[in-house]
Amino acid sequence: MHRYAIDLASSQLAAVLVRLAPITQMLVLGMIERSGDAYYNTALVIAAGRVLGGYRKTFLTGGESVFTVGDQYPTFDCHGVRFGINICYDAQFPQAAAGVAAGGADLLLLPAQNMMPRDKALKWQDEHNRIRTRRVLETGMWLASADVTGERPDGRIGLGPTCVVDPAGTVVSHVPLGTTGIAVADIPARHQT
Repeated sequence: MHRYAIDLASSQLAAVLVRLAPITQMLVLGMIERSGDAYYNTALVIAAGRVLGGYRKTFLTGGESVFTVGDQYPTFDCHGVRFGINICYDAQFPQAAAGVAAGGADLLLLPAQNMMPRDKALKWQDEHNRIRTRRVLETGMWLASADVTGERPDGRIGLGPTCVVDPAGTVVSHVPLGTTGIAVADIPARHQT
Protein backbone atom coordinates (compact mmCIF):
# COMPACT_ATOMS: atom_id res chain seq x y z
CA MET A 1 0.00 0.00 0.00
CA HIS A 2 2.74 2.46 0.95
CA ARG A 3 4.54 1.84 -2.34
CA TYR A 4 1.51 2.43 -4.59
CA ALA A 5 -0.25 5.23 -2.68
CA ILE A 6 -0.34 8.57 -4.49
CA ASP A 7 -0.51 12.06 -3.01
CA LEU A 8 -2.88 14.23 -5.07
CA ALA A 9 -0.32 17.07 -5.04
CA SER A 10 2.54 14.84 -6.23
CA SER A 11 4.55 15.06 -9.43
CA GLN A 12 3.67 11.39 -9.91
CA LEU A 13 -0.05 12.23 -10.29
CA ALA A 14 0.79 15.33 -12.36
CA ALA A 15 2.60 13.09 -14.86
CA VAL A 16 -0.44 10.81 -15.11
CA LEU A 17 -2.73 13.79 -15.64
CA VAL A 18 -0.59 15.03 -18.54
CA ARG A 19 -1.01 11.65 -20.21
CA LEU A 20 -4.77 11.70 -19.61
CA ALA A 21 -5.29 15.26 -20.91
CA PRO A 22 -6.14 14.20 -24.52
CA ILE A 23 -8.96 11.92 -23.31
CA THR A 24 -12.23 13.81 -23.72
CA GLN A 25 -14.39 11.50 -21.61
CA MET A 26 -14.72 12.08 -17.88
CA LEU A 27 -12.88 9.36 -15.98
CA VAL A 28 -13.39 7.86 -12.53
CA LEU A 29 -10.23 6.10 -11.39
CA GLY A 30 -9.78 4.01 -8.27
CA MET A 31 -6.59 4.58 -6.31
CA ILE A 32 -4.91 4.44 -2.95
CA GLU A 33 -4.61 8.06 -1.92
CA ARG A 34 -2.02 9.27 0.57
CA SER A 35 -2.69 12.53 2.39
CA GLY A 36 -0.13 13.23 5.09
CA ASP A 37 -0.04 10.13 7.27
CA ALA A 38 -3.51 8.97 6.18
CA TYR A 39 -4.41 6.54 3.39
CA TYR A 40 -7.79 6.45 1.63
CA ASN A 41 -9.58 4.13 -0.77
CA THR A 42 -10.41 6.88 -3.28
CA ALA A 43 -12.25 7.22 -6.58
CA LEU A 44 -10.79 10.25 -8.39
CA VAL A 45 -12.85 12.18 -10.97
CA ILE A 46 -10.74 13.49 -13.87
CA ALA A 47 -11.68 15.49 -16.99
CA ALA A 48 -9.22 16.59 -19.69
CA GLY A 49 -6.28 15.93 -17.41
CA ARG A 50 -7.70 17.92 -14.47
CA VAL A 51 -8.76 16.50 -11.12
CA LEU A 52 -12.34 17.61 -10.45
CA GLY A 53 -12.44 15.95 -7.05
CA GLY A 54 -12.74 12.58 -5.48
CA TYR A 55 -14.71 10.37 -3.17
CA ARG A 56 -13.09 8.64 -0.20
CA LYS A 57 -14.80 5.38 0.76
CA THR A 58 -16.93 5.82 3.88
CA PHE A 59 -17.63 2.21 4.89
CA LEU A 60 -14.58 0.00 5.20
CA THR A 61 -14.41 -3.78 5.46
CA GLY A 62 -12.36 -5.45 8.19
CA GLY A 63 -9.59 -5.99 5.66
CA GLU A 64 -9.37 -2.24 5.00
CA SER A 65 -8.37 -1.23 8.52
CA VAL A 66 -5.25 0.49 7.10
CA PHE A 67 -7.45 3.12 5.45
CA THR A 68 -8.98 6.23 6.96
CA VAL A 69 -12.75 6.56 6.61
CA GLY A 70 -14.02 9.26 4.26
CA ASP A 71 -16.75 11.60 5.46
CA GLN A 72 -18.13 13.43 2.41
CA TYR A 73 -20.36 12.61 -0.56
CA PRO A 74 -19.36 15.05 -3.32
CA THR A 75 -21.30 15.25 -6.57
CA PHE A 76 -20.08 16.10 -10.05
CA ASP A 77 -21.72 17.11 -13.31
CA CYS A 78 -21.21 15.35 -16.64
CA HIS A 79 -23.25 16.77 -19.54
CA GLY A 80 -26.21 17.61 -17.30
CA VAL A 81 -26.18 14.37 -15.31
CA ARG A 82 -25.17 14.95 -11.71
CA PHE A 83 -23.45 11.93 -10.17
CA GLY A 84 -21.78 10.80 -7.00
CA ILE A 85 -19.80 7.74 -6.05
CA ASN A 86 -19.92 4.91 -3.54
CA ILE A 87 -17.24 2.22 -3.53
CA CYS A 88 -18.02 -1.51 -3.27
CA TYR A 89 -18.97 -2.27 0.37
CA ASP A 90 -20.55 1.20 0.72
CA ALA A 91 -23.52 -0.21 -1.23
CA GLN A 92 -24.58 -2.25 1.80
CA PHE A 93 -25.32 0.93 3.77
CA PRO A 94 -28.36 3.07 2.83
CA GLN A 95 -26.77 6.21 4.27
CA ALA A 96 -23.92 6.11 1.71
CA ALA A 97 -26.32 6.28 -1.26
CA ALA A 98 -28.52 8.75 0.63
CA GLY A 99 -25.49 11.03 1.06
CA VAL A 100 -25.03 11.13 -2.71
CA ALA A 101 -28.76 11.66 -3.33
CA ALA A 102 -28.76 14.57 -0.84
CA GLY A 103 -26.30 16.31 -3.18
CA GLY A 104 -28.90 16.27 -5.96
CA ALA A 105 -27.39 13.36 -7.89
CA ASP A 106 -29.22 11.59 -10.71
CA LEU A 107 -26.71 8.76 -10.86
CA LEU A 108 -24.72 6.72 -8.35
CA LEU A 109 -21.47 5.24 -9.68
CA LEU A 110 -20.39 2.09 -7.87
CA PRO A 111 -16.95 0.74 -8.70
CA ALA A 112 -16.57 -2.64 -6.98
CA GLN A 113 -13.98 -5.33 -6.46
CA ASN A 114 -15.88 -8.45 -5.47
CA MET A 115 -13.07 -10.98 -5.86
CA MET A 116 -13.99 -13.76 -3.41
CA PRO A 117 -13.43 -17.43 -2.65
CA ARG A 118 -15.43 -19.46 -5.19
CA ASP A 119 -18.18 -20.63 -2.80
CA LYS A 120 -18.71 -17.11 -1.45
CA ALA A 121 -18.74 -15.60 -4.98
CA LEU A 122 -21.40 -18.07 -6.09
CA LYS A 123 -23.48 -17.28 -2.99
CA TRP A 124 -23.23 -13.51 -3.61
CA GLN A 125 -23.59 -13.47 -7.42
CA ASP A 126 -27.27 -12.45 -7.35
CA GLU A 127 -27.22 -10.63 -4.00
CA HIS A 128 -25.10 -7.75 -5.36
CA ASN A 129 -27.88 -6.58 -7.69
CA ARG A 130 -30.53 -7.03 -4.99
CA ILE A 131 -28.56 -4.65 -2.76
CA ARG A 132 -28.01 -2.20 -5.64
CA THR A 133 -31.71 -2.28 -6.46
CA ARG A 134 -32.58 -1.40 -2.85
CA ARG A 135 -30.32 1.67 -3.07
CA VAL A 136 -32.00 3.00 -6.23
CA LEU A 137 -35.50 2.37 -4.88
CA GLU A 138 -34.58 4.26 -1.70
CA THR A 139 -33.01 7.22 -3.50
CA GLY A 140 -34.63 7.47 -6.94
CA MET A 141 -31.20 7.58 -8.60
CA TRP A 142 -29.85 5.54 -11.47
CA LEU A 143 -26.92 3.26 -10.55
CA ALA A 144 -24.01 2.19 -12.74
CA SER A 145 -21.68 -0.43 -11.32
CA ALA A 146 -18.40 -1.74 -12.69
CA ASP A 147 -17.19 -4.94 -11.04
CA VAL A 148 -14.30 -7.32 -11.60
CA THR A 149 -14.33 -10.69 -13.32
CA GLY A 150 -11.75 -13.40 -13.61
CA GLU A 151 -9.76 -15.70 -11.37
CA ARG A 152 -6.70 -15.14 -9.21
CA PRO A 153 -3.97 -17.72 -8.65
CA ASP A 154 -5.21 -18.13 -5.04
CA GLY A 155 -8.56 -19.42 -6.36
CA ARG A 156 -10.58 -16.27 -5.70
CA ILE A 157 -13.00 -15.40 -8.49
CA GLY A 158 -14.90 -12.32 -9.59
CA LEU A 159 -18.20 -12.80 -11.39
CA GLY A 160 -19.29 -9.17 -11.65
CA PRO A 161 -21.96 -7.87 -12.04
CA THR A 162 -21.26 -4.83 -14.17
CA CYS A 163 -24.64 -3.23 -14.79
CA VAL A 164 -26.89 -0.19 -14.99
CA VAL A 165 -30.05 -0.06 -12.87
CA ASP A 166 -32.80 2.51 -13.48
CA PRO A 167 -34.64 4.38 -10.69
CA ALA A 168 -37.47 1.80 -10.79
CA GLY A 169 -34.98 -0.94 -9.89
CA THR A 170 -34.81 -2.55 -13.34
CA VAL A 171 -31.43 -3.72 -14.63
CA VAL A 172 -31.49 -2.01 -18.03
CA SER A 173 -28.01 -3.07 -19.15
CA HIS A 174 -25.58 -5.67 -17.87
CA VAL A 175 -22.54 -7.72 -18.70
CA PRO A 176 -23.21 -11.45 -18.29
CA LEU A 177 -21.76 -12.80 -15.03
CA GLY A 178 -18.20 -13.99 -15.29
CA THR A 179 -17.48 -12.15 -18.53
CA THR A 180 -15.88 -8.83 -19.38
CA GLY A 181 -17.61 -6.02 -21.21
CA ILE A 182 -19.33 -2.66 -20.93
CA ALA A 183 -22.88 -1.94 -19.77
CA VAL A 184 -24.35 1.06 -21.63
CA ALA A 185 -27.53 3.05 -20.98
CA ASP A 186 -28.87 6.52 -21.79
CA ILE A 187 -29.44 8.48 -18.59
CA PRO A 188 -31.57 11.61 -18.97
CA ALA A 189 -29.92 14.93 -18.11
CA ARG A 190 -31.74 17.11 -15.59
CA HIS A 191 -29.16 19.80 -14.89
CA GLN A 192 -27.64 22.57 -16.98
CA THR A 193 -23.93 22.23 -17.70
